[in-house]
Amino acid sequence: MRILIDAMGGDNAPGEIVKGALEASREFDADISLVGRSEEILACLREFGVWESTEHLTVVEAPDVISMEDDPSTATRKKPDSSMSVALRMLHEGKGDAVISAGSTGALLSGATLIVRRIRGIRRACFGPVLPNGQKGVLLIDCGANVECTAEYLLQFAYMGNFYAKEIMGCEEPRIGLLNIGAEETKGTPLQKETYELLSKAKEAGRLNFIGNVEARDAMRGGVDVIVTDGFSGNILLKSIEGTASVLMHYLKDIFYKNTKNKLAALMLKKDVYGLKAMLDPSEVGGTALLGISKPVIKAHGSSDARAIRSAVKQTIGYIDAGVIESIEKNIAYMRLNSNEGE
Repeated sequence: MRILIDAMGGDNAPGEIVKGALEASREFDADISLVGRSEEILACLREFGVWESTEHLTVVEAPDVISMEDDPSTATRKKPDSSMSVALRMLHEGKGDAVISAGSTGALLSGATLIVRRIRGIRRACFGPVLPNGQKGVLLIDCGANVECTAEYLLQFAYMGNFYAKEIMGCEEPRIGLLNIGAEETKGTPLQKETYELLSKAKEAGRLNFIGNVEARDAMRGGVDVIVTDGFSGNILLKSIEGTASVLMHYLKDIFYKNTKNKLAALMLKKDVYGLKAMLDPSEVGGTALLGISKPVIKAHGSSDARAIRSAVKQTIGYIDAGVIESIEKNIAYMRLNSNEGE
């Protein structure tokens, strides 16, 4: 197994990316190729005590870089020698088993779709982050890749989320919920109503454990394993949860440092507080799988540090071993409204 890492993508590239890759290579005995400007990458490696590339840690030259100012829809085409483009092309050509990038989300989505390609029959690739809920987590799909969706897209998201929850999260019979403004089946726009009907039919056929509509306030309460929604609504929900968690941790810190009594209480609760912080820390997760692409592509957070990259490598190994892509491919016939349509 060889993992290709875009060493120039992200706010902390290449230093933190290289450091995280090095740590992951040692800890997980993983073969990693760092793609990017080789002189900069080798300089980082020397800083961390590695003087040359080895069989398990190689450097692949890619002189160009996709920036946040580049048009995401055309970036990989206009910059074929960028670190992201080269990594995706290597994956497509079979020179690696997965790609990890902390670079532009839009460019990665567009590049993965154009270069690596979607699974045959999948209409749109989507992002599916796992949010903490004190249990196995809850998969939110989609969270921003597809702002405008059809009911068929959401049906496919539900199936892909179902396979991910089974193989990665360990849910024996994942509970699938549709994000909506109320629990009643008559709620929502025509998109939600049509999707509700399709998911209900999949439940009747015994293919999905659809539990109905889920309101945003219930998303983190543990009653659902997969939340299906369009990318616009999903991204708003995701950012709202991230923002709320950040504010609450800030307030909690202020409370603990308020006076001597609270500081003593903080010492007694230190382990539990750090546990809560770790649960909400995106660096512990590492990244988000781009579901629907024919080969593993993982999007790491743009601000990823070394710990986040190390976690992304661990996540990627698990994603490859679990065979989620194979599960999607085997069940594609159930995921299309009209199997005679062209790709």
